[in-house]
Amino acid sequence: MTAPRILEADICIVGSGITAALMAEKLAAERDATILVVEAGGHSTPLRERALRRNRWLEYGETPWPNDHLDDQNALGTAYGFSPSMNVGGLALHWGGVTPRYSPEDFRLRTLYGVGDDWPITYDDLDPFYQEAEERIGIAGEQGPPEMDPRGKPFPMPALPLSQNLQRLREWTGKAGISMWSQPSAKNSVPYHGRGACQRCDTCYPICPSGAKYSPDFSFDALVRAGRIRLVTDTLVRRLHTDARTGRITHATANATKQPAQEVTIRARSFVLAAGFTWTPHLLLLSAGGAYPGGIANRSGLVGKYLCGHRNVGAQIRLPMKLFPGVNAQHSLVTKQFMRPGALSKYIRHDLRVWESSFGQEPRLRDDSGELLFGDALVTDWRSRTVKGTARVRAYYDVLPARESELTLDASAKNGWGDPMPRLRFRDAPESVALRAWTEQTIRELFQRMARAGDGEIISSASAAGDIGQEHPGGGCRMGNDPATSVVDRHGRSHDHENLFIAGAPTNVTASCCNGTLTFAALGLMTAATVGEAFTARSPRSP
Repeated sequence: MTAPRILEADICIVGSGITAALMAEKLAAERDATILVVEAGGHSTPLRERALRRNRWLEYGETPWPNDHLDDQNALGTAYGFSPSMNVGGLALHWGGVTPRYSPEDFRLRTLYGVGDDWPITYDDLDPFYQEAEERIGIAGEQGPPEMDPRGKPFPMPALPLSQNLQRLREWTGKAGISMWSQPSAKNSVPYHGRGACQRCDTCYPICPSGAKYSPDFSFDALVRAGRIRLVTDTLVRRLHTDARTGRITHATANATKQPAQEVTIRARSFVLAAGFTWTPHLLLLSAGGAYPGGIANRSGLVGKYLCGHRNVGAQIRLPMKLFPGVNAQHSLVTKQFMRPGALSKYIRHDLRVWESSFGQEPRLRDDSGELLFGDALVTDWRSRTVKGTARVRAYYDVLPARESELTLDASAKNGWGDPMPRLRFRDAPESVALRAWTEQTIRELFQRMARAGDGEIISSASAAGDIGQEHPGGGCRMGNDPATSVVDRHGRSHDHENLFIAGAPTNVTASCCNGTLTFAALGLMTAATVGEAFTARSPRSP
């Protein structure tokens, strides 16, 4: 039997995604504390190999991120395969780098619209942490009209420049009465933090070959090189353990994933779970026992409940304008005009983004009648379909979660140590069930108005398929002031265990109607500020 390995630190962070990376940076910079980051997976593709991996993906369809998961750690029931991701950097290795903020309304839905629940924090509470996240990551952006896009300070970098195509499309949306601007992005518009500016390689998702797009391994690599943290990989934390008298977390137990018999004990003064909306509640439920038969931090019975996300409606609109697709086509225009609608008689909130598109303009071997095309006929057909331009439009709309939108343990699927795997089932609150058809039709009517404003036509339309998952998900450990109706307080501290903190996506009350990554990171930084209060401030001259 292999002797157990013992790890000790002042602060233990479980998980190594973007929230964990920024928290580790903040705590290492501001507090005199030893910091241990524990990741179940290992390292994937380092920056020096990303150009090669990009080429292999383009030429052969190979994944640019080998070894980004554990074979027997799988989330069941979710609509798309991101939850199993386990590697240094987490999902933000794969991300497209899109970084909008939520709007002030998101935190006051019950007060303003009589639906959903209010958060225990306001947009103004989170604004300085949004700013800190933008500066630590490196966000390029421009502020939209202040009444739509409030913020306390400017972006740390100027916006990514709009292509000629996007400039023309912005003129079109203006005719439709929609104010749009450059989508804020975690991509350098100028050199920043030792990384070069974006070269418009147009493969932001799935892989940036130059390092202009931020990924969390950049932060971890720098922290490890400087000796500011200890990063332990290939170690799956499987249980949290408590002091029966005080309820404090005393230690965690884990196993080495490459040596399954190797047991690991982790002791720390403070534990931070930053493992995302799936693996954080999963660990809490797995830790049931003794005084906590329903799981750690689960006195309310809400661990794993209120999983939240949003759906989308999209369309392709053909316009009488000449566009030249292919220059930074992943970049888009954005507006918050419909996220901040003012008073409503019927609840609907959504974002809106616009991209250039080559939909319907690719070369083809058969025409509309099915006749084969060869030689000059093929080229003539192709040219005839590029006389007009195409815009892709998409709106994410707010979906309110039901309590039964949940993560549970599925005993029919277990990993090599016999732990049941998580099963996710997304369910809308009754308000959203009743509003769904009307919401999607209202968005389609907006697209029709946009098409008419440009003398165009909708040539394709689609809404999010399926009901078993939602996009940019969070929840499962919602925050609140009342321990009976929430899992953590406004700072991410467990109501049940004073030295246990839950960071980022799981604490969401709702998921807004835009990408949530920046919000998850900002929430993590807010939590880090509270975690750090238990430790001595680092001297400005400390190494």
